[in-house]
Amino acid sequence: MGALQRAQSFMILTTLLYRASHLTVGVVGVAQRRDGHAVVYLGLATALALSVLVYGTALRRGWFDPRQVWADVLVTGCLLPYALYAWGEVRETPQIGWAMLLGGSASAAAAIALRRFQVPLAVVLLVATHLVGYGLVGASRAVQGGHLNSLLSSAVMAWVMWWYLRRQGRLLDEANARALTAETQKARYAERLGHHRALHDTVLATLTTLAAGGIDANAPEVRERCGREAAYLRRLIQQTADEVHHPEIGAALEEAVSSVESLKLRVTAQYHGLPQVPPAVAAAFADAAREALNNVRRHAGTGHAYLTATGDADGGGGAVVTVVDRGPGFDPDHHVPGFGLRGSVHARMAEVGGRAVVDTAPGEGVRVELRWPA
Repeated sequence: MGALQRAQSFMILTTLLYRASHLTVGVVGVAQRRDGHAVVYLGLATALALSVLVYGTALRRGWFDPRQVWADVLVTGCLLPYALYAWGEVRETPQIGWAMLLGGSASAAAAIALRRFQVPLAVVLLVATHLVGYGLVGASRAVQGGHLNSLLSSAVMAWVMWWYLRRQGRLLDEANARALTAETQKARYAERLGHHRALHDTVLATLTTLAAGGIDANAPEVRERCGREAAYLRRLIQQTADEVHHPEIGAALEEAVSSVESLKLRVTAQYHGLPQVPPAVAAAFADAAREALNNVRRHAGTGHAYLTATGDADGGGGAVVTVVDRGPGFDPDHHVPGFGLRGSVHARMAEVGGRAVVDTAPGEGVRVELRWPA
C-alpha cells in the first residue's frame, strides 16, 4: 500500500469514527424516549443503513463513492430532520438534536469525497437544514450557533486534514518511486560492474597473455580455458550469465589457481584449516585471488607465485588468503592502483564484508592479503 492509499484509509477511518459517535448519540436519544414514534425508529434505522453502505463501500474499495456520499448528505443530513418533524411528532430541540448532529459527520465526508465545486453546495444544503429545522422546533440561538459551528468546522477540518495527508502521501510516493528507480539503476550498475570485473579477470587476461606471445595458443590447457571463457561470453550476451558461488572456499581457490596455471604461471598453493564460509564469500576470495595471481603473471616477471589459505587464527570462523611473489615490487606512494586491484581485489572483498591489504616496496616483491571478515 502506497502512502496515498494509507492516507485515504486513515481518512475513511477518521470519518467513520466521527459518524459512529453521532450514531451513538442518536441510539441513546431514541432509546430514552418512552413515547417514541415509529417514524423516529425508521429514521434512525435509515441513518444506520446509509452509514453502513457509505463506509462499508469505502472500506472495501479504498475510497468513497461520491453518489453514496450525496445520498447520505441529502437523506441523513437534510431530509431526516424534516421527516422527524413532519411525521415523527418531534417538536422539541433535544428530540431533533441527534438528527441535526448527523449533519456534521455528513459534511465531513462530503468535504473529502465530493468534487471541489460540489462541496460548497452540500455544506449550504446542510446549513439551510439546520437553520430551518431548529427554527421549526424553536431552538435558541445558542443551540443553532453551536451546531452550525460544529457543522462548518467538521467540513473545514476534514478538508484541511485530507489536503495535507494527500499532499504528503503524494510526495512520499514520489520519493519512494525515485528511491526505487535509484536502487534499480544501482543494481544495474552493480551487475555491469560485476561483468566488467569478470571480463577483466578472465577474457582480458587471456587475450593479453596471448597477444604478448608468452604462451602457445594451441596448448590444450589454453584451448580449454578459451573454451570456458567463450561460453561465459555467450551466456553474457544472452543475458543469462549467473555467477557461480562455490560452496567451499578450498574448491573455489583451487579453480582460480588452475585458471592462471593454464596461462603458464606456476603457483605453489597451501591450504590449512579452512572454515565453512558463505558461498558469496568463497566466490569473492576466489575472484580476488585470481586477479592477484594475474597481476603476478603480468607484472612481477617471475612466473612463480605463492598462495596460502588458512583459517583465521582467532577461531572466529574467518579466513585469510595471501598471494605473494618475489618480483621487483613497487613504491605504493607513487603507484596508482589499476582497475584490477581496485575493482577485482579491494572492491570484491569489501562487498562481502572483508578487506584486502597490499604490502610491497621496491625490490621486496608484493604480498596481497585477503581477509574475511574485515
